[in-house]
Amino acid sequence: MHRRLLVVLVPLAVLLVAALGVPLGVTVAEREMQETYVDRLNDVGRFASLADTALTTGRTEALQQELARYHELYDIPAAVIDTSGTVLLGPAAAYRRAARAERALPRIVTAALAGARSEPSGEWAPWDGSALVVAEPVGRDSEVVGAVVTISGLSKTRHRILVRWAWLAGLGLLPLVALVAVAWPVSAWVLRPVRELDAASSRISRGDLTIRADAEAGPVELRRLAESFNTMMDAVENAVQRQRAFVSDASHQLRNPLTSLRLAVESLEPHLREAGGGRQVYDVAVDELKAMQRMLNSLQASARMESIRTASPVDLDAVLATRVDRWQALTATAGQRLAVDVPSGLRLLEPTGGLGSILDELISNALRLSGARVVEVRAGFVPGGTGAGDVVTITVRDDGEGIDASERVQALGRFWRSPRHQNVPGTGLGLAICADLVGAAGGELRLEDGLPRPDGSGYGFAAVVVLPAVSGREPPPEDRAPSRV
Repeated sequence: MHRRLLVVLVPLAVLLVAALGVPLGVTVAEREMQETYVDRLNDVGRFASLADTALTTGRTEALQQELARYHELYDIPAAVIDTSGTVLLGPAAAYRRAARAERALPRIVTAALAGARSEPSGEWAPWDGSALVVAEPVGRDSEVVGAVVTISGLSKTRHRILVRWAWLAGLGLLPLVALVAVAWPVSAWVLRPVRELDAASSRISRGDLTIRADAEAGPVELRRLAESFNTMMDAVENAVQRQRAFVSDASHQLRNPLTSLRLAVESLEPHLREAGGGRQVYDVAVDELKAMQRMLNSLQASARMESIRTASPVDLDAVLATRVDRWQALTATAGQRLAVDVPSGLRLLEPTGGLGSILDELISNALRLSGARVVEVRAGFVPGGTGAGDVVTITVRDDGEGIDASERVQALGRFWRSPRHQNVPGTGLGLAICADLVGAAGGELRLEDGLPRPDGSGYGFAAVVVLPAVSGREPPPEDRAPSRV
């Protein structure tokens, strides 16, 4: 935004300077040309007065010498011509050489021989190579016997114009440089609160509700905005903390009464007959109590894990080293097979609660819910593209029943259970908590098709964990989540 603001301001300043400087430059050039024209007009007027006397008396030697001296001093051919255009006095050769290059000469000479004085030339552009032709009639009205013509090169005049233009351009650049010198720190000062708000919003979107914006820098309006932002975040954080505290306290307070209730129900077992309706009601009550206890445990775990919103780098090899043996034992006990294909050296940002816990939940779902024969764990590094960062993908897939595409979005919601799994122990919180924790670490949990089923009737289920890749030993600065930006 800083650069974009300067990109808007600087061209506007350039246009303003150009709007003022271009007319001034034109005026300077026209004034230089006017001064040159007036100087030449005075010269030809003097020569015309001398020529009138010299031609009348026949004494032309002095005028001839003066015209030659004039050409020698100023390199300007000045000649006296008669009504037929023949050079009577002056440097004839130099005059003819200069006259051949001037297309406007015949028109100006014809006007002078008709008794009209030369008009100021409109040619002032420094890139125009034409000369300045000035003619003055010798004699008056019907008694015009000739004309004095000068053909002046304008190289020096154009050089002066260019020098003046260079000075004007330099003076015009001064306010531009001053504007950039002032606009850079001022715009940085103005936009710093905006950048800090943007950074704070980014951290908050990753789950860190402790971030606050700096309300002591920048313009008054932005300071008020930062104060309002901080007030809003205080209210949001308090509400979330109260919600988590309520879930945690309610789960904890319900644990003891629920345990007592379960003990009381189980104490009735010796008084039940082996066969009968009472035994069935007893079994249903115990199962429901166990399900309630699992639900309370899940709620407590969810509140406990959500209260921590920090992520840290971890080596995937180290996580799998503590998990793979147990996963293989579980799959072997269930008569299933586990395949692990993970390249070494992958380092990624670990979500809150540990990456191992998330993978445990995904493996558990594959073993309990899918009825799969094969469970496969794969991982890979995906380089960033189009501005995205590098990521590591971990895929847990099976060849079991799978989940319909229409149910995958619902499966990431809390307490959702597939109709096929209503009689399978579970709370419907596992995938939802995993997706929330992965998202808080800057990643994503996707549900996709898994391995082909053995009977060829479709595909199993796959959970893909996408987390930011980390290089080196320390997490990127943006993942350290300071308390204030």
